[in-house]
Amino acid sequence: MLLGPCLCSRVLRATSISSYLTKLYKSKTSRKIVPKMSSPSSIDLDSLRLSVSEQGDIVRSLKETNASAEEIKKATTELKLRKKVLEDAKFQTSKGDWDIDRKKLEDLVKRRFIYGLAFSIYGGVAGLYDFGPVGCAIKSNIINEWKSHFILEEAMLEVETSMLTPAPVLKNSGHVDRFADFMAKDVNTGECLRADHLLKSHLEKIMEDEENCSFHKYKECQNVLAQVDNYGQAELTELFKKYEVKNPRNGNAVSDPVPFNLMFATPIGPSAANTPGYLRPETAQGIFVNFKRLLEFNQGKLPFAAAQIGSSFRNEISPRSGLIRVREFTMAEIEHFIDPTDKNTSKFEKVKDLQLMLFSKTLQTSGGEPQLTKLGDAVASGMIANNVLGYFIGRIYLFLLKIGANPDKIRFRQHMENEMAHYACDCWDAEMKTSYGWIECVGCADRSCYDLNQHWKGTGVKLVAEKELPEPIQKEITEIVPNKAALGKQYKGEAKAIFLNLEALSDCEKEDVERDLKEKGYYDLQVTGVNEPVRLTNELISIGRKMKTFHMEEFVPSVIEPSFGIGRIMYSVLEHVFKIRPEDDQKRYLALPATIAPYKMLSAHDQPEK
Repeated sequence: MLLGPCLCSRVLRATSISSYLTKLYKSKTSRKIVPKMSSPSSIDLDSLRLSVSEQGDIVRSLKETNASAEEIKKATTELKLRKKVLEDAKFQTSKGDWDIDRKKLEDLVKRRFIYGLAFSIYGGVAGLYDFGPVGCAIKSNIINEWKSHFILEEAMLEVETSMLTPAPVLKNSGHVDRFADFMAKDVNTGECLRADHLLKSHLEKIMEDEENCSFHKYKECQNVLAQVDNYGQAELTELFKKYEVKNPRNGNAVSDPVPFNLMFATPIGPSAANTPGYLRPETAQGIFVNFKRLLEFNQGKLPFAAAQIGSSFRNEISPRSGLIRVREFTMAEIEHFIDPTDKNTSKFEKVKDLQLMLFSKTLQTSGGEPQLTKLGDAVASGMIANNVLGYFIGRIYLFLLKIGANPDKIRFRQHMENEMAHYACDCWDAEMKTSYGWIECVGCADRSCYDLNQHWKGTGVKLVAEKELPEPIQKEITEIVPNKAALGKQYKGEAKAIFLNLEALSDCEKEDVERDLKEKGYYDLQVTGVNEPVRLTNELISIGRKMKTFHMEEFVPSVIEPSFGIGRIMYSVLEHVFKIRPEDDQKRYLALPATIAPYKMLSAHDQPEK
């Protein structure tokens, strides 16, 4: 929602988003039209920030007092709504300073064949792009600079793994079950539409109807929009029916939303009996499954980092915004493996004095602005979880500056709790400001030990590192002994997976098994690749204890993962360096730094003497 100046200027210290929207709605309906933005500076951002801050305090208070999940959810929804209103207003106010005409940049990109829609003589395919000579040179130079800045300077282990990935790998990583969006089809044309985008555009159209949209419906639509990213299939279906969602292009009816996995499925081999597989949705899994080899190559020592650059594929339902959301793209990913009890690096000293625009989750919930903060202070205060994560944030920032990004248009935004994956400890996105808004170009996350644990459970292959103990220790360990004959008879083809998952149980999980067997007489084991939990009784497994001397300690490493979208970075940099000569509107050019410029030139002073 974009707010006109005559609306926002009337709001003075609004203490409730409801009262604010009431004033907004009355102002709109009294004029019969939606006012246009004429003076961005007149938007009253302070009132909007105060509104977000007050709601953030309410959410924190509810969590501290252990309020019900329903109350917290309702308050969080209100907070998201207020944040959206504030973010839209802030972006609108910044448009006055925006010095780029996207259409003119796109014209330059097209004329110079930097990149263009693939298969254009056949009408083109959405989400697929071809790079021309200039585009290839720029992209190659960005990749070369990335290799120099990270792989060479940091002595990382570079790998190149297969793009074709067997289904079990992505099943264990969670992609098969969770890597999906909801899709609806035009019942007449068969056109596929992303359900959340479709609902959003439909509700915005309702809200723009001054004559027929009551205030109650306006506020109701705002609440739905604030949660649109969190709805499941049943909720989307209900909303589609309630608001009679249609295809905005032609007014046709659409089907109920259904889940659509974003991976490209393909059999690996010539017959259906061969291994099912997918084109990889990310490069990271190829590194995780090779962890054991990489650890051996590094002589068993931690920490170490592995890196990979290559193509990834996501079958986006509605690709859009040029290189921002595509179906085939280049990723550059780093997996930095460390001891989870020692997330520190002496290298942090090199970047601790860097000052970056940091947008912490605390600032987001209080309605604040990103603040210029020293990395050292951010780590010391706990804003950034550890100094290894802080070090990579600093290195990412320096890389973006090297390739031409405008430092005034870079910020690092911390993920809110409801955004982070359940296994992540902390996550920051390097966002670059473009005419599309703030675009996530690099993610930097502490993924804990989730991926290695998942592949260990799925294969039975221990993906662990070792460290020598100061002195040997004796520990009582719990052993789970499966009755293989009984398990094989009862569970047949699933028995092998059960054995592997039992072997991969941690000490704490083994204690849970022992406790449940004593108290309930059974334990429900979640087995990788099996939909329903497997019920284990005393007839199927037995528990034993024994003393064991340990000279080495095994542990599953944690992972710090910086992940770069090369296409997004390239497009953002092109916007940052796009120029038009004042004396001639037709003279447009890219002020690229030498590091990524497609053509190199020696001046007369650089020529060697004859």
